[in-house]
Amino acid sequence: MIPATSARSRHRAFSASPGPSLPSAHSSWRGAAVVVAAVMVGALAWSGHVLALPFACAFPTLWAFAPSRWISGAVSAAYFLAASRGLPQGVVNFYGTDLGVGIALWIGAAAIFVLVHAVLWQRRPGCERALWFGLAAILMSVPPFGIVGWAQPITAAGVLFPGWGWWGLAATAAILLTMTTRKWPIAGIAAAGFWAWSAADWIAPAQPGGWVGLDTKLGSALGRAPDLDQSRVLLERVREAGATDARIVVLPESAAGLWTPTTSGFWMDGLQGTDITVIAGAAIVNREGYDNAMVEISAGRARRLYGERMPVPISMWQPWLAWTERGGGAKASFFGNPLVETAGRRIAPLICYEQLLVWPVLQSMLHSPDVIVAIGNDWWTAGTTILAIQRASTEAWARLFGLPLVLSFNT
Repeated sequence: MIPATSARSRHRAFSASPGPSLPSAHSSWRGAAVVVAAVMVGALAWSGHVLALPFACAFPTLWAFAPSRWISGAVSAAYFLAASRGLPQGVVNFYGTDLGVGIALWIGAAAIFVLVHAVLWQRRPGCERALWFGLAAILMSVPPFGIVGWAQPITAAGVLFPGWGWWGLAATAAILLTMTTRKWPIAGIAAAGFWAWSAADWIAPAQPGGWVGLDTKLGSALGRAPDLDQSRVLLERVREAGATDARIVVLPESAAGLWTPTTSGFWMDGLQGTDITVIAGAAIVNREGYDNAMVEISAGRARRLYGERMPVPISMWQPWLAWTERGGGAKASFFGNPLVETAGRRIAPLICYEQLLVWPVLQSMLHSPDVIVAIGNDWWTAGTTILAIQRASTEAWARLFGLPLVLSFNT
């Protein structure tokens, strides 16, 4: 006969034995599901279609309800890598190197996003978790982490609340924070409702009267070397635009090439007899390196209008050269010249890479501009969605603040 106490002990041991394995299996499936969902969210939101941006509002929920800190890091990696999936090919196009280099830079950029979100993840639900997510979003929106702060869900504010300005930004922030709590279904329904309402009568930002942005298809040749024939072609296009009543003509990043007295004189002479003002990208060389800039040119005047606050890291912005006293690379002013004026208009200027970040545009919006002018030299984005994402992001910000938008890109 088996003693009663021994039988009860064996029964308890047998009953409890499957317990630990069931939660473990559940957590594994749940972890895999949120990672796969993060890939889908990142790919859809950052597909280059402006109306798809609100898909990014699902990221905070996936991050918050990951079953562990490691899974939250995997969710962050999946979202960011899917959103920035064009980077490896872009690196190959720009440097003419193999795909391995592009993948290394892609993963390196993602590592910062993952680190911030994994460290700040909280197991306990509630307001505390929402606040930590808010801190992660802020850190990834301003330097130094914000230097690679792509794919920020707050960009969806322009689609959810067009014309609401700072109130729309605050409302979107509230939705994103609530998406990390147990009330996420309410926030999700509210976001979906505003999304549908906005998409039903979506109108792309218009150019202001008398302004025109010209796109070019000059590939990598644009701005790479002094090319008088290229400058003559661009000047002719500017004069043709002026014949159709354009008074401010915007040309892409690098369109004016290396900015020298000779280049300046060529453009001023070419605009003689017109009242056209040209805004064009140019490289202004100095002892420390160069400014990736916008210049303003008219028949009697040429001046530096704007210096890029955040050039592309590694390919343009190379601060280690200054640390080694070698010089070179594009200058980053970070918070410099957020607003410039031309032809009586207050301009929020954005050059290429800045269109993927948060702080440059919001810093400019603090100064109440009249128009956003966004230019880029995007020949290297061929075969990717990078240029489409730049356009979509800039369009969303313009719609949020109800501003006209002038775009000019080279491909």
